[in-house]
Amino acid sequence: MEQRRPSFFQKHPFLKDSLSLITFIIAVVIGTIILNSFVFRSYNVIGSSMENTLAPNDRIIVNRFAVTIAHLMGQEFTPERGQIIVFANGGNSETLTCEPTPGIKDQYVIKRVIGFAGERVQVKDGVLTVFNDEHPNGFRPDEYTRISDTDGPKSYTSGEIDIIVPEGEIFVSGDNREGSHSYDSRNGLGTVPLCRIVGPAALRLYPFTAIRFF
Repeated sequence: MEQRRPSFFQKHPFLKDSLSLITFIIAVVIGTIILNSFVFRSYNVIGSSMENTLAPNDRIIVNRFAVTIAHLMGQEFTPERGQIIVFANGGNSETLTCEPTPGIKDQYVIKRVIGFAGERVQVKDGVLTVFNDEHPNGFRPDEYTRISDTDGPKSYTSGEIDIIVPEGEIFVSGDNREGSHSYDSRNGLGTVPLCRIVGPAALRLYPFTAIRFF
């Protein structure tokens, strides 16, 4: 009986193991890129603008899948009122557009969705009010998103503003709105184009003692 010759990799097992390891590493890197781009991303919370809901150094997972599905359907992702979202603010620009600013790196900001295109958003006497066709006399969105005195938007909102949200954009605000704790649509950031949204917060992963879904 004729004896079969050993294959190349049988003669060089070290090379086979090395190629297997390289293939595994490449697959992990590609998988990570795909997950990070189209499924989820994680961010650290910086600053106190989202207290009491989120604290500095909280680690959150953002749902990119919802944005990916919307884009596959040829649409911009539109979040729900009250959702916490992450968006790119164009390097702290006061006027956000869908076009990147040459030479300026995007910064990522986390805020709560307050108002949509065509709605009137007013801040007066410490109260934030939204007016639309369904509520011509206005309503307070915080009443639907404040879980308790220690979770959700704080009761007082500083400043004064009366604005109609432009088409294709949303009005956002932090939960800690007293004084200058939150730079948002009330005080210089302006409204946020839908194209700038990275995705809604889905999970607080850290600290492990305070894990929660949104």
